[in-house]
Amino acid sequence: MTQYTAHTTLIDEVARAVESVPGVAFLKPGLSGRLRSVLSRPERATVGTPPAGVRMSRLSSAEPWHVEIHLVARRQARTVDVARATCRAVEEYLAKTFPTEAEPAQVTVTVTDLL
Repeated sequence: MTQYTAHTTLIDEVARAVESVPGVAFLKPGLSGRLRSVLSRPERATVGTPPAGVRMSRLSSAEPWHVEIHLVARRQARTVDVARATCRAVEEYLAKTFPTEAEPAQVTVTVTDLL
């Protein structure tokens, strides 16, 4: 079991923000998620394991966050609308969480599949 860190907690909270966006089926599953049924939402395998579909980094506290989101969208929604809404949701969450940041987060959303 991995130690839960502030970074892991932040990634988990960003993942929850992404999963609440209309049109998002789920985050791109990791290996364990791929072995499960595509019809069910992948569960996090272990406490302390960050979601596979979210990567966050920054070089220093003076630099903006770099966020990569990989998700599976629902076919009923326009993919571009889902990607834009996801980007906005992450930017808004990070702006609320870090209100003193000089630069906004740089968010990239990739829709890897449709369900």
